[in-house]
Amino acid sequence: MKIAIVHDYIKEYGGAERVLEELIKLYPKATVYTTVYLPKYLGPHRQRFSEYKIRTSFLQYLPFKAKLISPFRLLSPLAFKLFNFSDFDLIITSQTGAYFPNILDKEKAVLISYTHTPPRYLYGFATAREWKKNPVLRFLGELANHFLRLLDYKAAQNVDYFIANSKNVAGRIKKFYRRDAVVIYPPVGVQESGIGNKESRKKIHNSKFIIPNSYYLAGGRLARPKHIELIVMTFTKLRIPLKIFGKEFAGYGDSLRRIAGKNVDFLGEISDEEKLDLMKNAKAYIFAAEDEDFGITPVEAMMVGTPVIAYKSGGVIETVVDPSAGSGQVATGVFFDRLSAGPLTMALNKFKTIDFDKNAIIKHAKKFSAENFDRELKKFISKVTK
Repeated sequence: MKIAIVHDYIKEYGGAERVLEELIKLYPKATVYTTVYLPKYLGPHRQRFSEYKIRTSFLQYLPFKAKLISPFRLLSPLAFKLFNFSDFDLIITSQTGAYFPNILDKEKAVLISYTHTPPRYLYGFATAREWKKNPVLRFLGELANHFLRLLDYKAAQNVDYFIANSKNVAGRIKKFYRRDAVVIYPPVGVQESGIGNKESRKKIHNSKFIIPNSYYLAGGRLARPKHIELIVMTFTKLRIPLKIFGKEFAGYGDSLRRIAGKNVDFLGEISDEEKLDLMKNAKAYIFAAEDEDFGITPVEAMMVGTPVIAYKSGGVIETVVDPSAGSGQVATGVFFDRLSAGPLTMALNKFKTIDFDKNAIIKHAKKFSAENFDRELKKFISKVTK
Protein backbone atom coordinates (compact mmCIF):
# COMPACT_ATOMS: atom_id res chain seq x y z
CA MET A 1 0.00 0.00 0.00
CA LYS A 2 0.99 3.60 -0.55
CA ILE A 3 0.43 5.38 2.77
CA ALA A 4 0.06 9.03 3.77
CA ILE A 5 0.19 10.24 7.36
CA VAL A 6 -1.48 13.59 8.12
CA HIS A 7 -0.75 15.68 11.21
CA ASP A 8 -2.18 19.09 12.17
CA TYR A 9 1.14 20.94 12.53
CA ILE A 10 4.64 20.22 13.86
CA LYS A 11 5.86 22.96 16.18
CA GLU A 12 6.12 21.31 19.61
CA TYR A 13 6.85 17.80 20.82
CA GLY A 14 4.18 16.19 22.99
CA GLY A 15 2.05 13.08 23.16
CA ALA A 16 0.51 13.58 19.71
CA GLU A 17 3.94 14.01 18.13
CA ARG A 18 5.17 10.86 19.89
CA VAL A 19 2.31 8.99 18.20
CA LEU A 20 3.22 10.59 14.86
CA GLU A 21 6.80 9.46 15.32
CA GLU A 22 5.69 5.89 16.04
CA LEU A 23 3.41 5.89 12.97
CA ILE A 24 6.38 6.90 10.80
CA LYS A 25 8.53 4.17 12.36
CA LEU A 26 5.80 1.65 11.53
CA TYR A 27 5.47 2.92 7.97
CA PRO A 28 8.88 4.42 7.07
CA LYS A 29 7.99 4.83 3.39
CA ALA A 30 4.91 6.92 4.20
CA THR A 31 4.75 10.60 3.25
CA VAL A 32 3.86 12.98 6.09
CA TYR A 33 1.53 15.89 5.31
CA THR A 34 1.17 18.80 7.71
CA THR A 35 0.17 22.47 7.55
CA VAL A 36 3.44 23.88 8.92
CA TYR A 37 6.71 22.31 10.05
CA LEU A 38 8.82 24.44 12.43
CA PRO A 39 11.70 22.29 13.75
CA LYS A 40 13.56 25.18 15.40
CA TYR A 41 10.69 25.48 17.92
CA LEU A 42 10.99 21.82 18.96
CA GLY A 43 13.77 22.58 21.45
CA PRO A 44 15.75 19.45 22.36
CA HIS A 45 13.54 17.48 19.95
CA ARG A 46 14.35 19.53 16.83
CA GLN A 47 16.12 16.63 15.07
CA ARG A 48 13.38 14.04 15.56
CA PHE A 49 11.64 14.56 12.23
CA SER A 50 14.61 15.76 10.17
CA GLU A 51 15.03 12.48 8.23
CA TYR A 52 11.37 12.01 7.35
CA LYS A 53 9.60 12.86 4.10
CA ILE A 54 7.42 15.84 5.12
CA ARG A 55 5.14 17.85 2.84
CA THR A 56 3.79 21.19 4.06
CA SER A 57 0.89 23.37 2.93
CA PHE A 58 0.82 26.95 1.60
CA LEU A 59 0.71 28.10 5.23
CA GLN A 60 4.41 27.23 5.47
CA TYR A 61 5.22 30.20 3.25
CA LEU A 62 3.32 32.85 5.24
CA PRO A 63 5.30 35.30 7.42
CA PHE A 64 5.07 35.11 11.22
CA LYS A 65 3.59 31.60 10.93
CA ALA A 66 4.97 30.56 14.32
CA LYS A 67 2.74 33.18 15.96
CA LEU A 68 -0.30 32.30 13.86
CA ILE A 69 -0.79 28.66 14.85
CA SER A 70 -4.10 29.42 16.58
CA PRO A 71 -5.62 31.60 13.79
CA PHE A 72 -4.47 29.03 11.22
CA ARG A 73 -7.29 26.75 12.37
CA LEU A 74 -9.59 28.88 10.19
CA LEU A 75 -7.41 28.23 7.14
CA SER A 76 -6.52 24.63 7.93
CA PRO A 77 -9.57 23.12 6.12
CA LEU A 78 -8.40 24.75 2.87
CA ALA A 79 -4.82 23.63 3.49
CA PHE A 80 -5.86 19.98 3.89
CA LYS A 81 -8.26 20.19 0.93
CA LEU A 82 -5.48 21.38 -1.37
CA PHE A 83 -3.28 18.33 -0.69
CA ASN A 84 -3.42 15.73 -3.47
CA PHE A 85 -3.96 12.20 -2.13
CA SER A 86 -5.00 10.60 -5.42
CA ASP A 87 -2.00 8.20 -5.44
CA PHE A 88 -2.56 6.83 -1.94
CA ASP A 89 -4.29 3.65 -0.77
CA LEU A 90 -4.39 4.51 2.94
CA ILE A 91 -4.45 7.82 4.80
CA ILE A 92 -3.92 7.95 8.57
CA THR A 93 -4.77 11.29 10.15
CA SER A 94 -3.35 12.18 13.53
CA GLN A 95 -6.20 14.37 14.79
CA THR A 96 -4.76 16.36 17.69
CA GLY A 97 -7.84 18.51 18.25
CA ALA A 98 -6.20 21.67 16.89
CA TYR A 99 -7.18 21.63 13.21
CA PHE A 100 -9.51 19.72 10.84
CA PRO A 101 -7.40 17.15 8.94
CA ASN A 102 -10.34 14.82 8.26
CA ILE A 103 -11.85 17.32 5.80
CA LEU A 104 -9.24 16.28 3.20
CA ASP A 105 -10.19 14.80 -0.20
CA LYS A 106 -9.40 11.12 0.30
CA GLU A 107 -10.06 10.05 -3.31
CA LYS A 108 -9.91 6.22 -3.42
CA ALA A 109 -7.97 5.84 -0.18
CA VAL A 110 -9.21 4.36 3.09
CA LEU A 111 -9.21 7.12 5.71
CA ILE A 112 -8.39 6.17 9.31
CA SER A 113 -8.40 8.88 11.96
CA TYR A 114 -6.28 8.31 15.06
CA THR A 115 -8.06 10.81 17.29
CA HIS A 116 -6.40 12.30 20.37
CA THR A 117 -9.57 14.34 20.90
CA PRO A 118 -12.18 16.30 18.96
CA PRO A 119 -11.23 20.00 19.20
CA ARG A 120 -11.48 20.91 22.88
CA TYR A 121 -12.22 24.57 22.16
CA LEU A 122 -15.35 23.60 20.19
CA TYR A 123 -16.98 21.40 22.81
CA GLY A 124 -16.54 23.19 26.13
CA PHE A 125 -13.34 21.61 27.45
CA ALA A 126 -10.61 23.67 29.12
CA THR A 127 -7.99 25.11 26.75
CA ALA A 128 -4.57 26.76 27.08
CA ARG A 129 -5.78 30.26 26.23
CA GLU A 130 -8.35 32.20 28.26
CA TRP A 131 -9.96 33.92 25.27
CA LYS A 132 -13.45 33.98 26.81
CA LYS A 133 -12.48 36.68 29.33
CA ASN A 134 -12.64 39.35 26.64
CA PRO A 135 -16.36 39.89 25.76
CA VAL A 136 -15.62 40.90 22.16
CA LEU A 137 -13.32 37.92 21.56
CA ARG A 138 -15.84 35.69 23.26
CA PHE A 139 -18.67 36.83 20.95
CA LEU A 140 -16.56 36.49 17.80
CA GLY A 141 -15.07 33.21 19.01
CA GLU A 142 -18.41 31.63 19.80
CA LEU A 143 -19.76 32.72 16.42
CA ALA A 144 -16.77 31.21 14.60
CA ASN A 145 -16.96 28.06 16.72
CA HIS A 146 -20.59 27.49 15.71
CA PHE A 147 -19.58 27.17 12.07
CA LEU A 148 -16.41 25.25 12.95
CA ARG A 149 -18.49 22.67 14.83
CA LEU A 150 -20.57 22.13 11.69
CA LEU A 151 -17.37 21.76 9.69
CA ASP A 152 -15.87 19.40 12.26
CA TYR A 153 -18.95 17.17 12.15
CA LYS A 154 -18.87 17.10 8.36
CA ALA A 155 -15.17 16.21 8.39
CA ALA A 156 -15.86 13.36 10.82
CA GLN A 157 -18.33 11.80 8.37
CA ASN A 158 -15.52 11.64 5.78
CA VAL A 159 -13.62 9.18 7.99
CA ASP A 160 -13.92 5.47 7.25
CA TYR A 161 -12.66 4.28 10.64
CA PHE A 162 -11.97 6.05 13.92
CA ILE A 163 -9.32 4.98 16.42
CA ALA A 164 -9.47 6.72 19.82
CA ASN A 165 -6.49 7.07 22.15
CA SER A 166 -8.68 6.18 25.16
CA LYS A 167 -12.19 5.13 26.16
CA ASN A 168 -12.61 8.72 27.31
CA VAL A 169 -12.03 10.05 23.78
CA ALA A 170 -14.07 7.24 22.21
CA GLY A 171 -16.98 8.60 24.26
CA ARG A 172 -16.41 12.09 22.85
CA ILE A 173 -16.32 10.72 19.29
CA LYS A 174 -19.64 8.97 19.88
CA LYS A 175 -21.21 12.06 21.47
CA PHE A 176 -20.03 14.73 19.03
CA TYR A 177 -19.64 12.78 15.78
CA ARG A 178 -22.18 9.97 16.24
CA ARG A 179 -19.46 7.51 15.24
CA ASP A 180 -18.01 4.43 16.90
CA ALA A 181 -14.29 4.16 17.57
CA VAL A 182 -11.85 1.38 18.36
CA VAL A 183 -9.59 2.16 21.34
CA ILE A 184 -5.84 1.71 20.81
CA TYR A 185 -3.81 3.32 23.57
CA PRO A 186 -0.89 5.51 22.39
CA PRO A 187 2.72 4.28 22.55
CA VAL A 188 4.33 5.27 25.83
CA GLY A 189 7.92 5.01 26.95
CA VAL A 190 10.81 7.21 28.03
CA GLN A 191 13.87 5.81 26.33
CA GLU A 192 17.50 6.61 25.64
CA SER A 193 17.06 8.12 22.16
CA GLY A 194 20.54 9.59 21.72
CA ILE A 195 19.00 13.01 21.09
CA GLY A 196 19.68 14.52 24.52
CA ASN A 197 22.37 17.12 25.11
CA LYS A 198 25.01 15.84 27.53
CA GLU A 199 25.66 19.27 29.01
CA SER A 200 21.98 19.95 29.69
CA ARG A 201 21.64 16.49 31.22
CA LYS A 202 24.56 17.25 33.49
CA LYS A 203 22.83 20.50 34.46
CA ILE A 204 19.72 18.55 35.48
CA HIS A 205 21.84 16.36 37.75
CA ASN A 206 23.52 19.35 39.35
CA SER A 207 20.26 21.20 40.02
CA LYS A 208 18.49 21.25 43.38
CA PHE A 209 16.85 18.18 44.92
CA ILE A 210 18.44 15.61 42.55
CA ILE A 211 19.03 13.15 45.37
CA PRO A 212 16.96 10.04 44.49
CA ASN A 213 13.58 9.82 46.16
CA SER A 214 13.94 13.31 47.65
CA TYR A 215 11.58 15.28 45.39
CA TYR A 216 8.24 15.12 43.60
CA LEU A 217 7.87 15.76 39.87
CA ALA A 218 5.29 17.48 37.65
CA GLY A 219 5.33 18.82 34.13
CA GLY A 220 4.72 18.11 30.48
CA ARG A 221 2.96 20.79 28.46
CA LEU A 222 2.72 23.75 30.85
CA ALA A 223 -0.75 25.02 29.93
CA ARG A 224 -3.67 26.15 32.09
CA PRO A 225 -5.83 22.98 31.76
CA LYS A 226 -2.96 21.09 33.44
CA HIS A 227 -3.51 23.09 36.67
CA ILE A 228 0.18 23.22 37.50
CA GLU A 229 -0.60 26.30 39.62
CA LEU A 230 -2.49 24.09 42.09
CA ILE A 231 0.52 21.81 42.41
CA VAL A 232 2.92 24.75 42.82
CA MET A 233 0.75 26.48 45.47
CA THR A 234 0.25 23.27 47.45
CA PHE A 235 3.92 22.26 47.44
CA THR A 236 5.04 25.82 48.20
CA LYS A 237 2.74 25.89 51.23
CA LEU A 238 3.94 22.46 52.41
CA ARG A 239 7.59 23.31 51.61
CA ILE A 240 8.06 19.99 49.84
CA PRO A 241 10.74 19.78 47.09
CA LEU A 242 9.13 19.87 43.64
CA LYS A 243 10.62 19.79 40.14
CA ILE A 244 8.68 21.02 37.11
CA PHE A 245 9.69 20.40 33.49
CA GLY A 246 8.10 21.30 30.18
CA LYS A 247 7.48 23.93 27.54
CA GLU A 248 5.48 26.96 28.65
CA PHE A 249 2.39 28.32 26.85
CA ALA A 250 0.61 31.69 26.78
CA GLY A 251 2.62 33.26 29.63
CA TYR A 252 1.60 30.50 32.06
CA GLY A 253 5.18 29.87 33.18
CA ASP A 254 5.61 33.46 34.42
CA SER A 255 2.45 33.21 36.53
CA LEU A 256 3.72 29.94 38.02
CA ARG A 257 7.06 31.46 39.02
CA ARG A 258 5.32 34.32 40.78
CA ILE A 259 3.56 31.95 43.18
CA ALA A 260 6.40 29.44 43.60
CA GLY A 261 8.56 29.12 46.68
CA LYS A 262 12.27 28.32 46.80
CA ASN A 263 11.43 24.63 47.06
CA VAL A 264 10.10 24.63 43.46
CA ASP A 265 12.65 24.04 40.69
CA PHE A 266 11.65 24.98 37.08
CA LEU A 267 13.70 23.04 34.51
CA GLY A 268 12.19 24.13 31.19
CA GLU A 269 11.85 21.87 28.15
CA ILE A 270 14.00 18.76 28.45
CA SER A 271 15.11 15.77 26.39
CA ASP A 272 13.88 12.21 26.84
CA GLU A 273 17.14 11.30 28.60
CA GLU A 274 16.67 14.07 31.14
CA LYS A 275 13.04 13.15 31.67
CA LEU A 276 14.02 9.51 32.19
CA ASP A 277 16.48 10.54 34.94
CA LEU A 278 13.93 12.80 36.62
CA MET A 279 11.14 10.24 36.60
CA LYS A 280 13.32 7.40 37.85
CA ASN A 281 14.47 9.43 40.87
CA ALA A 282 11.17 11.07 41.82
CA LYS A 283 9.07 10.03 44.80
CA ALA A 284 5.92 10.41 42.70
CA TYR A 285 4.65 12.13 39.59
CA ILE A 286 1.93 14.73 40.30
CA PHE A 287 -0.79 15.22 37.68
CA ALA A 288 -3.69 17.67 37.99
CA ALA A 289 -4.92 17.98 34.40
CA GLU A 290 -8.64 18.62 33.84
CA ASP A 291 -10.52 16.37 31.38
CA GLU A 292 -7.22 15.05 30.03
CA ASP A 293 -7.68 13.15 26.77
CA PHE A 294 -5.32 10.29 27.70
CA GLY A 295 -2.38 11.62 29.72
CA ILE A 296 0.96 10.23 28.55
CA THR A 297 3.28 11.64 31.24
CA PRO A 298 1.70 9.72 34.17
CA VAL A 299 2.14 6.49 32.20
CA GLU A 300 5.74 7.45 31.37
CA ALA A 301 6.38 7.77 35.10
CA MET A 302 4.80 4.37 35.78
CA MET A 303 6.93 2.86 32.99
CA VAL A 304 9.98 3.38 35.22
CA GLY A 305 8.18 2.28 38.40
CA THR A 306 7.30 5.73 39.77
CA PRO A 307 3.79 5.99 41.30
CA VAL A 308 1.38 8.79 40.36
CA ILE A 309 -0.75 11.21 42.39
CA ALA A 310 -3.47 12.36 40.00
CA TYR A 311 -6.69 14.33 39.75
CA LYS A 312 -9.43 11.79 39.04
CA SER A 313 -10.52 13.05 35.63
CA GLY A 314 -10.34 12.05 31.97
CA GLY A 315 -8.06 9.38 30.56
CA VAL A 316 -5.96 9.02 33.72
CA ILE A 317 -8.83 7.02 35.24
CA GLU A 318 -8.00 4.31 32.67
CA THR A 319 -4.27 4.21 33.42
CA VAL A 320 -3.73 4.77 37.16
CA VAL A 321 -4.93 2.23 39.74
CA ASP A 322 -5.89 3.70 43.12
CA PRO A 323 -5.65 1.47 46.25
CA SER A 324 -9.44 1.69 46.56
CA ALA A 325 -9.87 -0.13 43.21
CA GLY A 326 -9.89 -3.52 44.93
CA SER A 327 -10.42 -6.73 42.94
CA GLY A 328 -6.82 -7.78 43.52
CA GLN A 329 -5.42 -4.90 41.44
CA VAL A 330 -1.99 -3.59 42.36
CA ALA A 331 -1.99 0.12 43.24
CA THR A 332 0.03 2.35 40.92
CA GLY A 333 -0.95 5.70 42.42
CA VAL A 334 -3.43 7.78 44.40
CA PHE A 335 -6.35 9.92 43.18
CA PHE A 336 -7.70 13.20 44.53
CA ASP A 337 -11.21 14.20 43.49
CA ARG A 338 -11.26 18.02 43.63
CA LEU A 339 -8.95 20.66 42.17
CA SER A 340 -7.99 22.32 45.43
CA ALA A 341 -5.11 22.21 47.90
CA GLY A 342 -7.00 20.24 50.57
CA PRO A 343 -7.71 17.11 48.50
CA LEU A 344 -4.22 17.18 46.96
CA THR A 345 -2.66 17.42 50.44
CA MET A 346 -4.82 14.51 51.63
CA ALA A 347 -3.67 12.47 48.61
CA LEU A 348 -0.03 13.25 49.46
CA ASN A 349 -0.59 12.08 53.04
CA LYS A 350 -2.32 8.93 51.83
CA PHE A 351 0.52 8.30 49.37
CA LYS A 352 3.07 8.31 52.21
CA THR A 353 1.26 5.43 53.95
CA ILE A 354 1.35 3.08 50.95
CA ASP A 355 4.21 0.71 50.14
CA PHE A 356 4.19 0.73 46.32
CA ASP A 357 5.67 -2.19 44.37
CA LYS A 358 7.92 -0.68 41.70
CA ASN A 359 8.06 -3.84 39.59
CA ALA A 360 4.28 -4.22 39.71
CA ILE A 361 3.86 -0.61 38.55
CA ILE A 362 6.19 -1.26 35.60
CA LYS A 363 4.30 -4.44 34.70
CA HIS A 364 0.99 -2.56 34.77
CA ALA A 365 2.36 0.25 32.56
CA LYS A 366 3.58 -2.17 29.88
CA LYS A 367 0.03 -2.53 28.54
CA PHE A 368 0.55 0.99 27.15
CA SER A 369 3.85 0.18 25.45
CA ALA A 370 4.89 1.00 21.90
CA GLU A 371 4.96 -2.74 21.17
CA ASN A 372 1.29 -3.07 22.07
CA PHE A 373 0.42 0.01 20.00
CA ASP A 374 2.30 -1.34 16.97
CA ARG A 375 0.69 -4.76 17.20
CA GLU A 376 -2.87 -3.48 17.69
CA LEU A 377 -2.60 -0.83 14.98
CA LYS A 378 -1.13 -3.23 12.40
CA LYS A 379 -3.81 -5.78 13.20
CA PHE A 380 -6.57 -3.19 12.80
CA ILE A 381 -5.20 -1.75 9.54
CA SER A 382 -4.75 -5.23 8.10
CA LYS A 383 -8.38 -6.01 8.92
CA VAL A 384 -9.92 -2.89 7.36
CA THR A 385 -7.76 -2.75 4.22
CA LYS A 386 -8.20 -6.33 2.99
